[in-house]
Amino acid sequence: MMAIGEVARRAGLRPSALRYYERLGLLPAPRRDSGRRRYDDAVLLRLRVIGFARACGFSLREIGLLFAGRPYSTTLRRLATHKLGEVEHAMARLHDMRALLRSALRCECLTLEQCARRLRERRGGRELTGPRA
Repeated sequence: MMAIGEVARRAGLRPSALRYYERLGLLPAPRRDSGRRRYDDAVLLRLRVIGFARACGFSLREIGLLFAGRPYSTTLRRLATHKLGEVEHAMARLHDMRALLRSALRCECLTLEQCARRLRERRGGRELTGPRA
């Protein structure tokens, strides 16, 4: 069993983040010895999953839904469909940026904007995928 400080250190978080995750229901309430939180090793895996989901763009609320839902619930399917759309849009933006940077490395334009115009012309006038408004 680990104290909150040890878990925080190993997870690269502050103890206050662990308490916050607990309040949100992302972490189960830990066992307590003399009022002090005591965690087992499983909490580290759960924190890695939370960190991975956050790095992938999930909000804490969405992560809570993932942990609370049943495997094939309507809520999880709706969340997955929404997130898949976001991921696909982000991938399209990254693909366009890669094409723009590759074009910039090959061309002799004076500015990145000129490269973008030339790339758009080569793509038949199709605009680069920008951020969602």
